[in-house]
Amino acid sequence: MTRAFLKHPAVQLAAVVARPDQKWGETPCAFVQLKLGVKASAEEIIAFCRDQLAHFKAPKSVVFGPLPTTATGKIQKFVLRERARALQ
Repeated sequence: MTRAFLKHPAVQLAAVVARPDQKWGETPCAFVQLKLGVKASAEEIIAFCRDQLAHFKAPKSVVFGPLPTTATGKIQKFVLRERARALQ
């Protein structure tokens, strides 16, 4: 799923985690780090993903900012899951 985000010309890094949802149980929440000097809106990212993915796989929310990584460059998804839970 993350490959669809990386195809967008403004996206440098991306990760998708589950976010609790009252109706569906969980919905996709995307965390996106944009390339320097490039702007994109959440609506633009979601629309781009809907063209690339099945509708139910597209994120319902997008959070922009630097992604937490380990010393080796791996994205720390457990940190992103905690952030997604706090968004409610």
